[in-house]
Amino acid sequence: MESFSATLEGHGLTLRRDRTATLQVNVGLLCNQTCRHCHLDAGPGRTESMSRRTVDEVVAYAGRCGFDCVDITGGAPELLPDLDRLMEGMAPLCRKLMLRTNLTALEGPDLEALIDRCRRLGVTLVASFPSLSANQADAQRGRGVWEKSVRMLRTLNRTGYGRNDTGLELNLVVNPAGAFMPPGQCGLEARYRRDLLRRWGISFTSLYSFANVPLGRFRRWLLSSGNYDQYLEKLSGSFNPDTISSLMCRSLVSVSWEGLLYDCDFNQAAGLSYGGSPTHVTSQSAAPPAGKPVAVGDHCYACTAGTGFT
Repeated sequence: MESFSATLEGHGLTLRRDRTATLQVNVGLLCNQTCRHCHLDAGPGRTESMSRRTVDEVVAYAGRCGFDCVDITGGAPELLPDLDRLMEGMAPLCRKLMLRTNLTALEGPDLEALIDRCRRLGVTLVASFPSLSANQADAQRGRGVWEKSVRMLRTLNRTGYGRNDTGLELNLVVNPAGAFMPPGQCGLEARYRRDLLRRWGISFTSLYSFANVPLGRFRRWLLSSGNYDQYLEKLSGSFNPDTISSLMCRSLVSVSWEGLLYDCDFNQAAGLSYGGSPTHVTSQSAAPPAGKPVAVGDHCYACTAGTGFT
């Protein structure tokens, strides 16, 4: 298989930054699930979590840079003790505040307070919901996850999320269960919208489907199951040069639970530092400039296969 950098060169392409409009904040690797497709190897046994000091440093960085969007992810960001501090600090600094959720981590004694805070701040929720099949979803994410996820989607609908008349966005993200490409996004969204509404009365705003990135726990599963080489060949064989101009790494910068910068969350998982060396938010007075090269690796094929990860 040709390396990703060689494929870019063969197409006469380079991957450089445009204006950096989005700050993605990965608050840590602690998660209540152990998903097979996780590129970060997050789970209940992980202790990496953003400290209050780093939360304040990241908020200050956002204040210096003027991002349009702040995207909070993990692990399960709901498990961060200072999530409320992070959300309240970020909300006045950006036009759009996003919180990624696996849905089951929303359950707990603080559920009502968290949802009320999200409503008050106008937070967009981006929820993982990988399958309409309970067996398939549980095989990927853990026993009982599908039932809990459906229950939480219905709860969010009752509070106004995913309804056309509230302005509260509830977006779904679908990842394949194994070593294959996702189906077409438009057809998949139509099927999810129809089936979720008909069977459980659930509505949502938009749906996005992405290929799994061969890093972390998913990479280990690919290797142990003998699917790694075949999957990489499938991704590289589906390389689409038209995706390059819209890749998220051109307009996004990712910050880790330690406050270190990366071109994207996948580069963070791969250990490819922004600028080639560890760079902390406290050392930066502005967002990454346009024209700066983006660090790449063979995992980038997942973002450029088919319709891409844009």
